[in-house]
Amino acid sequence: MKAVREILYKVNINKVIGDTGALIGNVVSDSREVIEKDLYIAINGVNVDGHKFINSAIKKGAICIVCEVLPNKLQEGILYVVVESTRESIGIISSNYFSNPSSKLKLIGITGTNGKTTIATLLYNLYKTAGLKAGLISTVINYIDGKEIGSTQTTPDSLTINKLLYQMVEEGIQYCFMEVSSHGIEQRRISGLEFAGGIFSNLTHDHLDYHNSFDQYRDIKKDFFDNLPNTAFSLVNKDDKNGKYMVQNTKSKIFTYGLKTYADYKIKILESSLEGMLLKINESEFWSNLSGKFNAYNLLAIFSTATILGMPFSETLQLMSMLKNVKGRFEYLRLNNITAIVDYAHTPDALKNIINSINEIKTNKESLITIIGCGGDRDKSKRPVMGDIASSLSSKVIFTSDNPRNESPETIIQDMVSGVKPLNSVKTISIANRKEAIKTACQLAKSNDIILIAGKGHETFQEINNKKHLFDDYKVVKECLTKMN
Repeated sequence: MKAVREILYKVNINKVIGDTGALIGNVVSDSREVIEKDLYIAINGVNVDGHKFINSAIKKGAICIVCEVLPNKLQEGILYVVVESTRESIGIISSNYFSNPSSKLKLIGITGTNGKTTIATLLYNLYKTAGLKAGLISTVINYIDGKEIGSTQTTPDSLTINKLLYQMVEEGIQYCFMEVSSHGIEQRRISGLEFAGGIFSNLTHDHLDYHNSFDQYRDIKKDFFDNLPNTAFSLVNKDDKNGKYMVQNTKSKIFTYGLKTYADYKIKILESSLEGMLLKINESEFWSNLSGKFNAYNLLAIFSTATILGMPFSETLQLMSMLKNVKGRFEYLRLNNITAIVDYAHTPDALKNIINSINEIKTNKESLITIIGCGGDRDKSKRPVMGDIASSLSSKVIFTSDNPRNESPETIIQDMVSGVKPLNSVKTISIANRKEAIKTACQLAKSNDIILIAGKGHETFQEINNKKHLFDDYKVVKECLTKMN
């Protein structure tokens, strides 16, 4: 139990009605989860306005209501706290409620369009392998020193984040690596957190259905670095033209990394194959199990971060050589002389990067068969662009269903096909059923050919008409290739 006045520190308050000395049991933003003695925060969400459920929360036992607008009828014995923004306040309140756990460990945030999951996960793996107590908050999974906790969002809500960080502090975690999405920044889910550092990977076309314009998307990412304190560091990809912009107004100490331009940290690719890369940092060479130029950037971000945080050079390289691919990120298998690669690439830039990486590795004797779809109820403008990229850079393309959600898979596929240049149309096939598309690719593949299944990566489901159906690209392609024996 905590007094309300203790957890309102730094909250922008407009009005208080009642006794802030009241003791509350928990902080809740979903009225359905309220129990006796809880504090309920009415969030004006994207789809639902929590203010509509204030009375319901009180009936269930809430004794304190944090809101932007008071209800028409106030109930006796209830503490009402009117704030400027409940979205902003929930982060600060939940941080205060859990005794500001982010200040008790080194919290590193990773943002950008592509690479967030790989960088965050591999940093976590690096530190765990080094024998340090580490935590991870990511799209795929959350970990507290090896203990797995399920994940459903890139950036969880403020209460979940602070509860996770509190549990990490209780377990003696020293470092936490966390994906920070544009949605999470814009919806103030990271409000109240104290970051020790921030990493910017890159910025390309994504989420424009939500952010309306690229400039708005870029500026929301920049807001993360604007709010880093002078005790933190910013590490940005200097090869990305947006890297410099990200740190224009930051108070943090700035570091840069890159493959092409002069930067604080640089890496060189000496050899590359599907099995990995021989890389060089400073004058030292090491082998990585990861493939592709995009992964060279990810590895350099990891090396740079570890160095900034004080890990010795030789130890970092040794540990990096032990890192494995993250699930659904350039995850490959080879059966019956055919290589299949499963990757989460679902943006034009990510798709282009992975196909280019494969083309740089393979010889002219092998064909690349790409299976690609686009998500429904999301940014439609990228569909023809991805159709063009896939058909221009692959030997053959099968357009299929991704997560159609409430849209027709055929309509989504047609949007992608509309971007295919006439000279490339002969290389394309459309098969809406994703399993059939993968099966067809396996049948078309000849010895030593490569099949790329892009878009869903680690996901183990397909979302169709508001229902999730079990579907795992890796398992499906493995089954298909095995049956060919």
